[in-house]
Amino acid sequence: MKPALIGAALLLAGCASKSEDIGPAYISPVTYQNFTCQQLQVEAQNVSQRAAVASGRQDKARKNDVVKTTVGVVLFWPVLLFNEGDGAKANEVANLKGQMQALQQASVQKNCGFTFEQ
Repeated sequence: MKPALIGAALLLAGCASKSEDIGPAYISPVTYQNFTCQQLQVEAQNVSQRAAVASGRQDKARKNDVVKTTVGVVLFWPVLLFNEGDGAKANEVANLKGQMQALQQASVQKNCGFTFEQ
């Protein structure tokens, strides 16, 4: 196959994004204004754990889409119709990343003195 044809097929395939490439959704830090520092820290841990799980699911969807795209381009193009692309999994990752940012901002505003890795 010609490289141009392969490139066009890859563009049309709609692969899911890597979790690290998904930007955060906006979540207002006001959401957490009534939380104590201890509550913020507990919530940050919970959100961080959920984000790790959601990112794993998103990356698995990405890997599956890449495999389907490779099979579709090389062997059987109708398989490209089954790529997941970005959907609910990507939205969940973006939302959780936004929550993590909002929690971090609330922590800074309240001088809680903790940070967490995203």
